[in-house]
Amino acid sequence: MAKTELNPKVDAFLNKPSKWQAEFKALRRIAIEFGLTEEFKWGKPCYALNGSNVFLIHGFKEYCALLFMKGALIGDPENILIQQTENVQAARQIRFTNLQQIIDMELVLKSYIQNAIDVETAGLKVEMKRDKEFPIPEELQTRFDELPAFKEAFEALTPGRQRAYLLYFGSPKQSKTRVSRIEKCQEQIFDGLGLND
Repeated sequence: MAKTELNPKVDAFLNKPSKWQAEFKALRRIAIEFGLTEEFKWGKPCYALNGSNVFLIHGFKEYCALLFMKGALIGDPENILIQQTENVQAARQIRFTNLQQIIDMELVLKSYIQNAIDVETAGLKVEMKRDKEFPIPEELQTRFDELPAFKEAFEALTPGRQRAYLLYFGSPKQSKTRVSRIEKCQEQIFDGLGLND
């Protein structure tokens, strides 16, 4: 197995003081044993195989985590994979709140990483819900009816961008909040941009 070439951007990230600095370094030490390409994407250490992202290391206020891009497909014999939200289809996390957890779980983590690599090597894909399976909020349908060009612009977006907007528009409980979100994003949609572009 080829050794992972360390990425200077990841070095810089790990050398910045942070709440999870020791945990990030421990996770990286495990990650680089697999000969994957170490990249720095979305401001996080990311490990890829032949150009496809396999997993990344990231931190939040309450925990840090290994996030497996196709985690829904890897086995979970230890029952430790977490789906971040109900709308996340493919990715799964293993969360940590301290360094000792990572040290104690090192062998388990290695087996999960190997499973993720095996999934990627086999070319497996997560069967994603089609955008048609995500309901169109009534307020969005009303806007489509009022402004057919807006509907055309929305339908011209990639399926992933459409899905992100549908989830964003549909999540508020109050209609006025849904309307406000649609209005704020209308120009972005006309420009062909995604929610986070």
